Amino acid sequence: MGRSRFAGEPFSDDDATIAAMLEDVSIPTLMMSMMHMSGDYGLLDGDLRPQGSFINEIQGFMSPEDQAEVREAALQVIREYRDGGCAPVPPPDHGTVHRMMEFLVAEEIPADYVPLMLEELELDGVDARAPRRLEAIDTAARQDFPVVVIGGGMSGILAGIRLGQAGVPFTVIESDAGPGGTWRKNIYPGCRVDVGNHFYCYSFEPNEWSEFFAQHDELREYFENCADKYGVHENTRYSCSVTAATWDESTARWCVEVRNESGDVETLEAAALVSATGQLNIPKLPDIEGRDSFAGESMHTAQWVEGTELAGKRVAVIGTGASAFQLVPAIAPDTAHVDVFQRSAPWMFPSPHYHDEVPPGAQWALRHLPFYGRWYRFLIFWPACDGGFAAMEVDPDWPYPERAVSAANDAVREIFAAQMVAQVGDDSDLAEKVVPDYVCIGKRTLQDNGSWLSALTRDDVELITEPISRITPRGVMDDTGTEHEADLIVYATGFDANRYLWPMEITGRGGAVLAEQWGDEPRAYMGITVPNFPNLFIMYGPGTNLASAGSMIFHAECQMHYITECLAELIGGDNDAMECRQEVHDFYNDALQAELATMVWSHDSIRSSWYQNDSGEIYILSPWRLHKYWSMTKRVRLDDYTLSTVEPASR
Repeated sequence: MGRSRFAGEPFSDDDATIAAMLEDVSIPTLMMSMMHMSGDYGLLDGDLRPQGSFINEIQGFMSPEDQAEVREAALQVIREYRDGGCAPVPPPDHGTVHRMMEFLVAEEIPADYVPLMLEELELDGVDARAPRRLEAIDTAARQDFPVVVIGGGMSGILAGIRLGQAGVPFTVIESDAGPGGTWRKNIYPGCRVDVGNHFYCYSFEPNEWSEFFAQHDELREYFENCADKYGVHENTRYSCSVTAATWDESTARWCVEVRNESGDVETLEAAALVSATGQLNIPKLPDIEGRDSFAGESMHTAQWVEGTELAGKRVAVIGTGASAFQLVPAIAPDTAHVDVFQRSAPWMFPSPHYHDEVPPGAQWALRHLPFYGRWYRFLIFWPACDGGFAAMEVDPDWPYPERAVSAANDAVREIFAAQMVAQVGDDSDLAEKVVPDYVCIGKRTLQDNGSWLSALTRDDVELITEPISRITPRGVMDDTGTEHEADLIVYATGFDANRYLWPMEITGRGGAVLAEQWGDEPRAYMGITVPNFPNLFIMYGPGTNLASAGSMIFHAECQMHYITECLAELIGGDNDAMECRQEVHDFYNDALQAELATMVWSHDSIRSSWYQNDSGEIYILSPWRLHKYWSMTKRVRLDDYTLSTVEPASR
């Protein structure tokens, strides 16, 4: 067994330097690494241990005295490890890994999570998610199976990486001038990720992030570097768009129509088509009377004009979702005045590190201490994702459904509401406006490090909750007849999340048109495959958006693993096409809808949400724990598909 790349780079720092570095680290994570360095797992039975877990709480609620004691003990372990040449020790067995998981987050974790954690840890130095089955297939067969990937963002780059590793020829079509997707398009002030970056990155490609929640430029650079490192750049056509794709049943090939920026059109042939366009790529402008009459500047956050002058401007921000939440604190100090128009207040959870840089000691630990980064990744995954899932599930016996969906949900509501009220001090009017009137976590929940409510308490920022009547040439008029003058209107109004693969025309078997088949109710088997559309695979498809927290990169890796398993069946088997069976698709989606009905997002108090279509129904969210989705996508059941072949002469 070789040295795992996550076992840390060898080091020779002196004791004083190491002691200084340990002041910046997560102590529970440090304890995990201590066991890897020493091979002594006695800490698991000691009294010195994390006391609990919560979203973004990285010290396990350990007292300062306990943290200091761990640092002192860790210095001795690290010294011996350093002096021994940083030699790796034998990895723990599966049972010990399970105990370590429970120790880290101070709660019971089902045993079936251990295989997931072992995959993440890579104790053996092997990327278990790499496309092994594809790599083992005859080279000529792989080369005769061209794949077209639509989109060069996070999912498209991942698809290119895995296809390249497998030796399958691919072409990525990206409408923008470079890779990065949402992190290339969204450049508004304050734009950053809202998932901890040490989880929001490819599992096989960690990064030395400068911040715990990186800003858009660092994220764009990360994806650009990944595309370059793994050879995706050279297989990507930028500033090109797929306008249509048609399945040719006689050849079992997709005919993909591509238009470049000059308007020239060509048709590419693909044995498989992978959509990596995402859900949040079509900016949604509100249907407000007079929107086109405004005489000043206006723009959607996703279409921010670089160099927009803010100094001395009166700015109207319409919306209080994730983008407004980031934008307003960033621009308020530079503007003359900001009016924020709120239709619905957002719930927020404590996130003290949201704007923080990763300190030198944490960077050092991530670089050098064995598996520190892997365990830190799990530490932020568990409480924010599967560990906190209970607060999102509806308890039908809960006696107070008007305020919460369960006792766990109500407890979270109390914590979040108290935190928010405390930040606005004696301003009871503002407190009434900012605490939501719907169940907690029922809509997208935002990171709270105090910046949003601090911005709203500024004298030059006003939160307006009266509905908007219309846009005028001079600004925004509310329902009371008050006109709020503006030089710039910013629409922080989200995306048209239910319009997948739009405006492309995707035509499948028998002339089925995907947009018509879906209408306003997009559905796919595990979000990936659709009846009537053979060899079409979707990443970040219907029913896969994570409202329960988590990382879309984790989900994308699950999806791409499943797709490569499908391709292995096609390339290495006797069939040219696979199409999801209608009854399998319907059974899965009935189960998905039934599960969604038991989740907080379907509560009656949620009167409007971007999770819903125009009829108030939800088709874009995943109700599954991340572990369940990981399990579902581990292998392909051929019985779920109709398989077919064509005569070799047809191609």
